[in-house]
Amino acid sequence: MVNIEESSTSFTHPIFLSFRGDTRNHFTGHLCRALRQKGIITFMDDQLRRGEELLTALLQEIEQLRISIIIFSENYESSKWCLDELVKIFDCKKSNQQMVQQVFYKVDPLDIRNHIGIFGEGLANLECKFKDNLEKV
Repeated sequence: MVNIEESSTSFTHPIFLSFRGDTRNHFTGHLCRALRQKGIITFMDDQLRRGEELLTALLQEIEQLRISIIIFSENYESSKWCLDELVKIFDCKKSNQQMVQQVFYKVDPLDIRNHIGIFGEGLANLECKFKDNLEKV
């Protein structure tokens, strides 16, 4: 995990936070504030102006950063944007050797790994919704 106790002079890579909006005002917002207070540059979608091509801007931001933190929550998988970010993050992990950390907020990591529980139900719903593009799901 990224050590937020490091000083800003020794921590040179900004961080991208991938999260579902329902955690914005709780866990993710608190994490972002804590990182920023420690002088760690942290990218969250609150830095994008409304009206921009948001998804394109987010994906471009992911490409430029060296560290991503994925905050898996109960509804993470129900967001097409989150899944698009996730695909991009793991592509960058392979091609750019980006560091990826995972946080499990009120979800069991085994549910995500095994596609069961609430997370599995959400993925099953996506499979029905996007049956034309199952590879992506």
